[in-house]
Amino acid sequence: QIKAKMSSAIKRGLTPIVCVGESLRQREAGRAIDTVETQLEECLIDEVSKDNCIVAYEPLWAIGTGQTAEADDIEEIHSHIRNILQAKNSNSDGIPILYGGSVKPENASKILALPNVGGALVGGASLNSKDFLAIINKTLA
Repeated sequence: QIKAKMSSAIKRGLTPIVCVGESLRQREAGRAIDTVETQLEECLIDEVSKDNCIVAYEPLWAIGTGQTAEADDIEEIHSHIRNILQAKNSNSDGIPILYGGSVKPENASKILALPNVGGALVGGASLNSKDFLAIINKTLA
């Protein structure tokens, strides 16, 4: 269904954001990378490129919980996503890979400094203008 929706959105001139992420049980079982890879394989169209797609890694256990993945874990998953995208299509180099999951002013700089993180998918912190502006300013730094 997601692949069909992605294709439909692109045909209508929209840029879909495809979100992937594992549950806490999958992470604790050591299946985070496999879970994300399966999700990407099932969701992304073959013609994926920087012109028609954004990918966001958003671990389910971090959404709205105040918990954030460790920097090493974020980088590992983002690097793996980049490898999957490159294997799928040679035009995928510029596809932004965002991180979402309790991004807040206190951790935004550290997350955004990671080599394969191309931005943030901000949730709850975007509801507070002061917090959201602080995150935006960290992206400009």
